[in-house]
Amino acid sequence: MGMMQEFRTFALKGNVVDLAVGVIIGGAFGKIVESLVQDIIMPVVGRIFGGLDFANYYLPLNGQGSQLTLVEAKKAGAVFAYGNFLTILINFLILAFIIFQMVRMINKARDLASHQKEEAPAAPAAPPEDIVLLREIRDSLKK
Repeated sequence: MGMMQEFRTFALKGNVVDLAVGVIIGGAFGKIVESLVQDIIMPVVGRIFGGLDFANYYLPLNGQGSQLTLVEAKKAGAVFAYGNFLTILINFLILAFIIFQMVRMINKARDLASHQKEEAPAAPAAPPEDIVLLREIRDSLKK
């Protein structure tokens, strides 16, 4: 039972729960970005470059015709599927940029909160009365 108790303590720590929530939300957010890239961005990019389905862009490496779909061309032999790679690369770049912006906003919010917590430094305490008297005596003797 000692190991089960230790596991329970580990699993219920705040960091583990926060990590699990982050992974779940990140997975769902990844699907949203993937849909944005595949369903909205890449059709426009494909249209600009003269095709309708950018993911099917490839260079045949085994003599197969370039009029085949990517799946059919892969069945016929090796292909250099650069369209699918570019789609995934754009997906990654968008996701990385959004995560960068989120981390940047969180850091700004933390900085703002920490600056609000900091109080203005207190004025230095007045020196004790005996020090003041000694300074006055010293100044009088200098004159």
